[in-house]
Amino acid sequence: MKPPLRIGLTGNIGSGKSTVSHIFSTLGIPVYHADDESKKLLADPDVASEIVHRFGPGILAGGSVDRKALAAIVFSDSASLRALNAILHPRVKQDFREWITRHGGNPYVVQEAAILFESGFREEYHFVINVSCPKETAIDRVVKRDGVDGRLVLQRMQHQMDDAEKSRLADFVITNDGTRAVLPQVLALHEHLLQVCAQGDDDVAPGGTDA
Repeated sequence: MKPPLRIGLTGNIGSGKSTVSHIFSTLGIPVYHADDESKKLLADPDVASEIVHRFGPGILAGGSVDRKALAAIVFSDSASLRALNAILHPRVKQDFREWITRHGGNPYVVQEAAILFESGFREEYHFVINVSCPKETAIDRVVKRDGVDGRLVLQRMQHQMDDAEKSRLADFVITNDGTRAVLPQVLALHEHLLQVCAQGDDDVAPGGTDA
């Protein structure tokens, strides 16, 4: 059985990538949520042990990693964020590869990851989609959705690649700026990807269309 094409789906906080991934799921395409899997890893004893070794026992609450305390540290210090990513990302990458083997009957699968380019995941995919959104619109969405201060949202954005640069590096861009409907864009892209899969082009390799 031919492995499915691997599609990376990214976008900065508030861009609406979760909405796009939900549409793909509704279309019957398996979606791997890298950010959710990273959170689950915090409950793994080996992962927790590494985090405590790096950040100290004060990061624990009730014997488990305190996610809010950890987020407060890593989103205010780039070195701490890199250290956390070095613990989590290799495990997420391996888990994704194992997950793919369980979805071999699908033409393509999608991995949703907020910091896809920043974390060095690009080589894992045949194609990458960026969900693009103006910074001001994204901040407003997150403030309304999560009830947080806009300055906190901006602080997190500073650890993510600029949206324009992500769009330049991506193979496809879905615009979610509030003026263009997202659903038709996803449906059109879905049909295009199905056509690529049907062509069975063995020259399409992970890491870019020209590999």
